[in-house]
Amino acid sequence: MRLRFAHLVLILSIALAGCAPALPPAPSFVRFTETAEMSPGNSPHPVANWWRPTVGLTWQWQIGNNEIDTRVDVDVYDIDLYVDQALIDELHAQGRKVICYISVGSWEDWRPDKDRFPPEVLGKDYEGWQGEKWLDIRQMDKLAPIMLARLDLCQAKGFDAVEPDNMDIYTNDTGFPLTYEDQLKYALWLAEEAHKRGLAIGQKNAADMVADLVNVFDFAITEDYFYYGEAESMLPYIQAGKPVFAAEYTDLPGDFEAFCRQSRKLGFSTILKNRELDAWVKFCP
Repeated sequence: MRLRFAHLVLILSIALAGCAPALPPAPSFVRFTETAEMSPGNSPHPVANWWRPTVGLTWQWQIGNNEIDTRVDVDVYDIDLYVDQALIDELHAQGRKVICYISVGSWEDWRPDKDRFPPEVLGKDYEGWQGEKWLDIRQMDKLAPIMLARLDLCQAKGFDAVEPDNMDIYTNDTGFPLTYEDQLKYALWLAEEAHKRGLAIGQKNAADMVADLVNVFDFAITEDYFYYGEAESMLPYIQAGKPVFAAEYTDLPGDFEAFCRQSRKLGFSTILKNRELDAWVKFCP
């Protein structure tokens, strides 16, 4: 759901130069523990088995309360943590796997747990996303109880996996001197805690982390990676037998059919979405 600042600049330059045709209107859809110590031995959750998704699964991505269209014929749904239990149960009754969307790198002022975040972990505004601020992921003693509570809720609601949005944080203007090492430590901790709860976990964007995460994370989710020519960076997931759920967006110029041809060669599961991630979706033929 996010665009890096450099990508926003690129979009502006394309628009000003008029060097790419506008995309035609999209058709409607048819078809750590609670303390600072975070070693595994201190967790009340025993190491569990979890879902291992495979290459070739189809997916739908819709974020937004309970207005989820459950009629899309796919293997996997990616929806928000805070949807009603009945919606998750309905998708499971249809034989679908369900991914739990949470933001791990930003504070959102509309979340029910927003008041649990102490002021000192809140950084600069997340440019382009009203009501969000970056998080200081180094302060694990303060963030861990909040993120663990979210993972606990994912588990309690019966989700099969978690999508940790905004995990690629250190290259952004957060207001904190974050490093790649900070980001890697956080990502590995999230994976360990998700797996303890029987949840698969996906790498969200962050192409420079593939080598360090592909043997730990269970799948990948990308945004606009075909448009920006970064898709092949995620091939190690396919080579490891793990799916890449790829989304391209309608607000960028680009040839979706060409992206689909490349997607088929790479083995990705690619869809076209509106950036607000409503119910509309177009699948690669």
